[in-house]
Amino acid sequence: MTDPRGFLQIQRRVVPYRPVDERVRDYAFVQQTAEADQLREQARRCMGCGVPFCHTGCPLGNLVPEWNDLVERDHWREAIDRLHATNNFPEFTGAICPAPCEEACVLALDQEPVTIKQVELSIIERAFAEGWVHAEPAARRTGRRVAVVGSGPAGLACAQQLARAGHTVTVFERDDRIGGLLRYGIPDFKMEKHLIDRRVEQMEAEGVEFATGIAVGADLAFDELRAGVDAVVLATGAQRHRDLAIPGRELDGIHYAMPYLAQQNRRVAGLPVEGPEITAKGKRVAILGGGDTSADCLGNAIREGAVEVHEIAHGPTPPGERDPLRTWPEWPVVLRTYAAHQEGGAREWQFVTDGFEGEAGRVTHLVGHRVEFPGYAETGVRTPVPAPGGEVRLEVDLVLLAIGFAGTEEDPVYAQAGAALTERGTVAVDGFATEAAGVFACGDAIRGADLVVTAIADGRKCAARVHAAIGA
Repeated sequence: MTDPRGFLQIQRRVVPYRPVDERVRDYAFVQQTAEADQLREQARRCMGCGVPFCHTGCPLGNLVPEWNDLVERDHWREAIDRLHATNNFPEFTGAICPAPCEEACVLALDQEPVTIKQVELSIIERAFAEGWVHAEPAARRTGRRVAVVGSGPAGLACAQQLARAGHTVTVFERDDRIGGLLRYGIPDFKMEKHLIDRRVEQMEAEGVEFATGIAVGADLAFDELRAGVDAVVLATGAQRHRDLAIPGRELDGIHYAMPYLAQQNRRVAGLPVEGPEITAKGKRVAILGGGDTSADCLGNAIREGAVEVHEIAHGPTPPGERDPLRTWPEWPVVLRTYAAHQEGGAREWQFVTDGFEGEAGRVTHLVGHRVEFPGYAETGVRTPVPAPGGEVRLEVDLVLLAIGFAGTEEDPVYAQAGAALTERGTVAVDGFATEAAGVFACGDAIRGADLVVTAIADGRKCAARVHAAIGA
């Protein structure tokens, strides 16, 4: 801590998004670049707490006060070393993590928290620009082989850690490119894909092999894979979509969010679209859900040229501000506004969708009603009652379901691997080890849909467990 009064003298300043009328015309990253002087100033606000709760707020345990101090003193080279000490891919988390570390910042008790995420992203981007990020191949090879199934953040982190420990690692991905949902789920305006590509190049230089277009359990039998390796890690994600069992669900024009997002990412990348085309161009769109996936759909629909977009959530309207004395340092329930919400569309809460109507087999209307949650602000009780005169009938041409996930997809790989599933539809593990000898799992596959930062943390921990199991 170089300035013990910095947090008293300096106000929080976050670099703004690019202007709306500019960014909705492209798919480039929405955030503007922070200047070094502003970053150093903001890093001065870090109090260097005796008990830094940002460590516990971050699943990775990022050494936030240390690299804030280094940035404030203009020691950027040392800052990236401290950042990489806990995080394989700080550019991923710096771009799309919701920053639970900031919610746990001690300053958040009575002020605005330190701009941790902004400083993190700037450290890694400067490190790449200066050439400080390079391959770190193992000094010696162990002769052990590991297969990692899935190339999302958990699989990539696990694979990199194992390769650096000296093991020969192959990552299997069913899609045609590496990245999992980072590649074909997160829109480019939130995370551009060159961030994945440059890490893949680094990992290949470290000895990691990548096999794309291979669905283990279908294209490649698990027994065949298992016979050639000392361990297998299932980092397969949790993409079984939640559905709505309501009248009219069978109509054309009603789709899950992820196929839409994947198609749009492929269009942006100049790749062919697979399956029936899902597009918002020239359409009246309803997005069901109130989280970041629905916001991703909103941003894409606006950029495609949708005529009208409604983002609809059935739960109570979250409070506009946090009550830190009640929630700190835990993740609070507050109204979170993403960049896409500044770009257009209508955002609605307390709206229950009752069904869909259509003509000639295609959806034309969404039917629902508005509700109220008496006493919710005081009690937190989510018991809705119909709002007087709250019946609604919206004209729609496209409906996107972004209401979450319910565990792993139906996939033969789990049965073939001998990996049991829990009641939640996730892979059952004990310290990342499944019931099957030599088979491990991590990330969303064991947790359900979670944060990118949690996935990376899981991948690192799983790698340590695998390394201990197969020996050096």
